[in-house]
Amino acid sequence: MKRKIAVVTSSRADYSHLYWPLRELSAQPDVDLRIIVMGAHLSPEFGLTVQEIEKDGFKIDARVECLLSSNSDVGMAKTIGVATLSLADIFGEMRPDLLLLIADRYEMLAPASVALALRIPIAHIEGGEISEGAIDDAVRNALTKMSHIHFTSTHAARDRVIAMGEEAWRVHRAGAPSLDHLRRQKLFTRDQVESRLQIELKHPKILVAYHPVTLARDTNREADALFAALRELPGQILFCYPNADAGSRSLIERARTFAASRGSAHVFVNLDALTYWSLLKQVDVLVGNSSGGIMESASFALPTVNVGLRQQGRERARNVIDAAPGARAILDAIAGAKSPEYRRTLEGMTNPYGEGVASEKIVEVLTTVPLGEELLLKRHTPLRAFSSSAGQ
Repeated sequence: MKRKIAVVTSSRADYSHLYWPLRELSAQPDVDLRIIVMGAHLSPEFGLTVQEIEKDGFKIDARVECLLSSNSDVGMAKTIGVATLSLADIFGEMRPDLLLLIADRYEMLAPASVALALRIPIAHIEGGEISEGAIDDAVRNALTKMSHIHFTSTHAARDRVIAMGEEAWRVHRAGAPSLDHLRRQKLFTRDQVESRLQIELKHPKILVAYHPVTLARDTNREADALFAALRELPGQILFCYPNADAGSRSLIERARTFAASRGSAHVFVNLDALTYWSLLKQVDVLVGNSSGGIMESASFALPTVNVGLRQQGRERARNVIDAAPGARAILDAIAGAKSPEYRRTLEGMTNPYGEGVASEKIVEVLTTVPLGEELLLKRHTPLRAFSSSAGQ
């Protein structure tokens, strides 16, 4: 019988990471691939990116309308609940042999919780990383403990997952699957990027990828400093849409207002993976607090200014300059990032997040790991001799 593997995707961000694992799984004759689409994918406000999945030729087996039209943390919490109710019916009928989840979005708690209740083994991509300034950090760790197979992006992340008590045989360092795009696809030229974006790229070019800081009560408390710094910068400012988190609408409005007051600035609701990668190759600096500024920019040795709290603790290559959330600090960091001297220090650098072969490694494990009770039964690493009770 074919191995039924279900994959959940909720946004443009995780789909760009899942594209090549999905492509590899769909090519396996002994795999019955089921794709569940939910959340921001189905929202016109965030670009209705489900259409991108369909355009890529994937069959969508279920759609879960769960994203509330909200700008609050209460809306985020209710989204988890709505998704859980719908997924209970979907997984209850589908009964996949394995469920594949990725990363750290809050809505991924819904499929993980349902799978746990239904005894469906979970495979998780990109566990063991750190982003102390966002609720993503806790979500990621929760997904790790709920999962049975782990694919980490770095060697340190693998060590961290094992340190959480996971058995070593379950934890595989695969690399970040988003990097597979660079190895397996030809990037667009500058002219092609301009044609796809319908703009003329001008020097200097700064790409801004900035999201709400979800751990803070005021999720946009660092945004004033960012926009104050951007107003002082010459050149072209290009904004990517933020995630669908509490405070995202305020960021979208500020970016649109900024672009309206400055002819060379532009806001993009959705960039498909290949266009985004190709744009990274063309811009001079990436500014913001996105994981893409940590994980993907290193493959281009692209100077990246990481602002504020959100990505605190995440492993980074030497192309990343951290800036405190103050206008002066951000401007100083951007000036340093743009300097020829700094650019020269990045020559020959490597990306710690992988070599662009993650998809093959992930699919090899998913198609061969023994199923059944042995996979579900997790045995924990024994407590060390130096436990807190020792000597008392």
